[in-house]
Amino acid sequence: MAKVSFYLFEKSPERQVDSTCRLCRKILRQPERIWLLCADPALQQELDEKLWNFDPASFIPHGIDQPDATVCISAQLPEQPGWIIFNFNPEALEPDAKFSHIIEIIENNEPAKQLGREKYKQYRRFGIQPNTFKL
Repeated sequence: MAKVSFYLFEKSPERQVDSTCRLCRKILRQPERIWLLCADPALQQELDEKLWNFDPASFIPHGIDQPDATVCISAQLPEQPGWIIFNFNPEALEPDAKFSHIIEIIENNEPAKQLGREKYKQYRRFGIQPNTFKL
């Protein structure tokens, strides 16, 4: 069963997209593959642009709907196993053997916090005890 982690930005105004780039850079120090699950085309484009420009000293290889990339941005779930999934959609992901880890990034605003609470409850109903990291 996939591990689930919530990253809560309680004291930081950092946006979800910026946080994602930082976490991707950290995760990719290991031989991992990251799937950014996002149904919103505007957010997909924002993620794509930010991953190109996030850090001038390093490059995060990625692509939209390119499952061969180290980081794939897509509205669909991956077909192959072993991905770390960043879930940008409004509902929790049901456990699946394809996912090694599901990451939920919660911005420091009330609508995002409320959505995060609902997702947390959904994961609990699936029998998962999510990890929580307050930043």
